[in-house]
Amino acid sequence: MKSKSTKQKLPYVERDVSWMYFNQRILLEASRPEVPLLERINFLGIYSNNLDEFFRVRVATLNRIIEYGNKNFRKEQETALRTLKQIGKLHNRYYEQFEKIFTKILEELKEENIFVIKETEMTLEQKEFITFFYQNKLNGSTNPLFLNSSHPFNDQTDENIYLAVRLTRKDTSGKEKEKDYAVIELPTTEFGRFIQLPQKDGKTYLIFLDDVIRYCLPMIFVGMKYTDYEAYTFKFTKDAEMEIDSDLRTGVLQKISKGVKSRKKGEPIRFVYDEQMPKDLLRKLIGVLNIDKNDTRVAGGRYHNFKDLMTFPDCNRKDLKYPQWTPIFKKELNGSESLLTLIRQKDRSLHYPFHSFDTFIRVLREAAISKEVTSIKMTLYRLAKDSKVVKALICAAKNGKKVTVVIELLARFDEASNINWSKKMQDAGIHVIFGVEGLKIHSKLVHIATRNGDIACISTGNFHEGNARMYTDYTIMTAHRPIVREVNSVFNFIEKPYAPTNFRELLVSPNDMRKRLISLINKEIKNKEQGKEAYILAKVNHITDHTLVEKLYEASMAGVKVDLVVRGNCSLVTGLPGISENIHINGIIDRYLEHSRIFIFANDGDEKYYIGSADWMPRNLDNRIEVVTPVYDKEIQADLKKVVLYGLQDTAKGRIVDGSGENQPSQYASFSIPFRSQEELYNEYKRDNE
Repeated sequence: MKSKSTKQKLPYVERDVSWMYFNQRILLEASRPEVPLLERINFLGIYSNNLDEFFRVRVATLNRIIEYGNKNFRKEQETALRTLKQIGKLHNRYYEQFEKIFTKILEELKEENIFVIKETEMTLEQKEFITFFYQNKLNGSTNPLFLNSSHPFNDQTDENIYLAVRLTRKDTSGKEKEKDYAVIELPTTEFGRFIQLPQKDGKTYLIFLDDVIRYCLPMIFVGMKYTDYEAYTFKFTKDAEMEIDSDLRTGVLQKISKGVKSRKKGEPIRFVYDEQMPKDLLRKLIGVLNIDKNDTRVAGGRYHNFKDLMTFPDCNRKDLKYPQWTPIFKKELNGSESLLTLIRQKDRSLHYPFHSFDTFIRVLREAAISKEVTSIKMTLYRLAKDSKVVKALICAAKNGKKVTVVIELLARFDEASNINWSKKMQDAGIHVIFGVEGLKIHSKLVHIATRNGDIACISTGNFHEGNARMYTDYTIMTAHRPIVREVNSVFNFIEKPYAPTNFRELLVSPNDMRKRLISLINKEIKNKEQGKEAYILAKVNHITDHTLVEKLYEASMAGVKVDLVVRGNCSLVTGLPGISENIHINGIIDRYLEHSRIFIFANDGDEKYYIGSADWMPRNLDNRIEVVTPVYDKEIQADLKKVVLYGLQDTAKGRIVDGSGENQPSQYASFSIPFRSQEELYNEYKRDNE
């Protein structure tokens, strides 16, 4: 057992710093020449979109902690201030990297006869096209707001991008008579960020909406007798909320959230602007937006809000996109036989997006119309706009099944969609439960009661058609009675969260998941000390929980090999002699978002396998209802091990996660040519299905 002083010396990368390292891995993917050009643009958009959300929530939380005037939280405030400074430095460094990558991509697009031009580069024909476009479509959607002290600017959305305009009136001698300042919100929702100009000589021409409006400024301010027009792009990110499921000790954030008066919800905390913006216009904006010393300021290039690159036109160039990987319908589950019967015969699995999510929809549809099914219970975290899942559940309710749905109303940025679907389900007679106060329902569960034996589905990801096309997630469908019974008990626990509930098969948080995970790691340590086979293999999104981080260090110090595939936040520092030289971590960024959570423990040769919804973070272990299930089927176990091992071996898309933030390409000794795990898995699943 390590002393307290020893524990305190163990290295730990702050969650938010490690997140910056993760997001840079996405940025680096945009720089890879072997990635199709339009996909590289998409990665720039993902990077930017992630950054917006990070500032809205995580940086907002750090700002609130810093501003909270209570000496009892000095330690948290010092950590937050140190973290915020690191984030600022990394943000500026990565921004420069972003600009270079974007500039290079624009040059490479020209080689493919795709030209992104400025308003000053337009031909006469293109100018006529834009004038017509403004008069017939854009006019009326560009509504300038003059910057004066009487007009509040805090009701403007940070979802969009803005032009700050300096308007000047000069007399006939050229002497400045009057100057005005205005802001125009770009109507990207209506028109998109990119306007496609007429093709010429086989060349495609695109122009930013920003530049369209720059060109149209004399028409927008017609009749106001301005002689000079200047426009500079800027954007800001608002404080969205206080994140109460942080890594801080229980209660700290709730108190801070109530105690902070100086920072109102919704104030800008990040301000990104064109470095060419005149100082007088910049001062005016900073004053109106109430940007202070703790807020992040970035002097950047001509364009911002690069999340819009996620909708960059494909220009009918499929050759510049990833080749299509059509989701596979597993032969064993794609016949005429009842899927419920097949699941009762043997545990079944689906690995999205390699396998089609429609197979899971078929399970729900069959349950909705089968006369043997009496009830369906399901947890829902995020829902597609046109959710086939919900339609199947509504069908079941109308067919007389007892349907219970636990829906999480606090799934960030999906609240409105979830509320809308909740009303429709209630109208159809579905019993809708809105979670447990103080606990997010993050588990991914289905329980189907039938007259011939009950069935359960446990997944690592949302039951969401859109996610299942982009996220790698794993679903187990089983009739194994102890597991199925306990899945049903989870639903009972959600309805009566204070009733004592014990789980023997499932690992459930906040009940005992951390305790059970520690026990599994301790078993590996003990086995290693006794000369038995001991190792840990895992694939997970995030590892930031202090207790588990220290426990993994302890395992490494005991000689246990710990091999991890970690996509996002990772607080571990690897390769330190005497502490973490037995820990190896690979981080993969590829066409699909790595999302499945898989845990494998050697257990002296009798391996234990688990999958589930939980990452190794305090929020997942303390503030959410999460479920991790054991997996007993040998074929599924073999597939899960392959998924993890392939992830560890990925040298094509993997990067070394070691706590340094260097994000060096992964090097795996046994491969002389790049190994791409997602491609290898898809090809193998395809071959297995032939």
